[in-house]
Amino acid sequence: MHSLAATKIARRSPRGKRPGSRNDSGSPLAATPAACSGKTHGSWVRGPAWDAFWLQSALWLAPLALLLADGYDDPGESPLDWLVFGLTAVFWISHRLGSTWLAYATTAYRPLLRAERARFVVIPIVIAAACFAILLPGDDALPLTRSQRVLALATLDFVLVTYHFAAQHFGVLSLYRIRSGRSADVWTRRLDRIFAFGAGGALVVLVEAVLQTTLFQDVWAGPWIDPAWMDDWSGLLRAVATTMVVALTLGLLAAEARASSISLPRVLYVAGVAVMVSVGLHTDRPMLFVAVWSAQHWLAATALATRVACAEPAAPYSHVRQLLHAVNRRPWALVLVLGVLSVALLPVMEVEAIASDGTYYGDRIFGTFAVALRESEWVPALLALGFTTGFLHYWLDRAVYRLSRPAVRIAARGLL
Repeated sequence: MHSLAATKIARRSPRGKRPGSRNDSGSPLAATPAACSGKTHGSWVRGPAWDAFWLQSALWLAPLALLLADGYDDPGESPLDWLVFGLTAVFWISHRLGSTWLAYATTAYRPLLRAERARFVVIPIVIAAACFAILLPGDDALPLTRSQRVLALATLDFVLVTYHFAAQHFGVLSLYRIRSGRSADVWTRRLDRIFAFGAGGALVVLVEAVLQTTLFQDVWAGPWIDPAWMDDWSGLLRAVATTMVVALTLGLLAAEARASSISLPRVLYVAGVAVMVSVGLHTDRPMLFVAVWSAQHWLAATALATRVACAEPAAPYSHVRQLLHAVNRRPWALVLVLGVLSVALLPVMEVEAIASDGTYYGDRIFGTFAVALRESEWVPALLALGFTTGFLHYWLDRAVYRLSRPAVRIAARGLL
């Protein structure tokens, strides 16, 4: 990663006030950096091209995945595997670090960090301490063996990550609703929530079940659900789920058609979610669904983090803060930094996230070092670290993107 020269941002304005200081009414002046002040296009978050690549990525990821895997019984042996490898290496950990970066490495959230110590300091410490306290003790130290404790945390993670994905879909739909001038439309907001948590949440669990993904098998199959029963009823379940996806999608699109101002980005995003769920319901190759569903989430989360960071107030007279500000105000630089961190942490995080018979992409970059990590005495600590970063990601995403709170709207003004 190349170094970024720190620039003097916090010079005084002609009136003696610093950019980002408070005016007499107590509102932040919030001079927006040039990198964030480009012309936006109507109801898009940044513009048609930017939104199409980052937020609306389901519309190109799904057909691309189907094309790359065409003719292969195992997508893991198709060109799709290399696309997934690239997206995983660059964006998997990037998106997980995004909300943490916003909370602790931007000036935008400094006021919140000082005002809400419990939310941004105490609870994250408790989450980390709990994960390590659960996983570090040996098999005989606690009533459950370490394997059983890992399974318990994986079950909790499955529930939280399903909610987390659905919440992001609701958040993006809300952004587009605000951009179209309907921020006070309670009925549309309610429909967005039903669609996001129905099609993007509950039905995704059903997709995981009928596809019997690795995550589903590790968490639910066996003691909870009989895989043979799922095989017998998968046809009916797919038909019911497809009907529900169509009904939820058409319902939201019909409501959009009756709106005073129709939002094309909202229509496209709803279609993208429906396409992703439909891919899962009409394929017998789990990798197709998991790849598209995960990558769309990673790209959207990373992009939203860069939009928030680039609108942060100017940095104070601190070399570290000025260096961070030089990165934050350039979205491409933040993507680069997060991408490098993602690649560097890939073999560490895969210890917790990948099943023993799964594909370890870190091996392709780090070779025997990645293998040695999985076989070392550090595995319990690495498992705890992986779960900690995951749970922190869910918690901090909720904290930094809760736009119903005025203080968060000020910090996240780059989106609004």
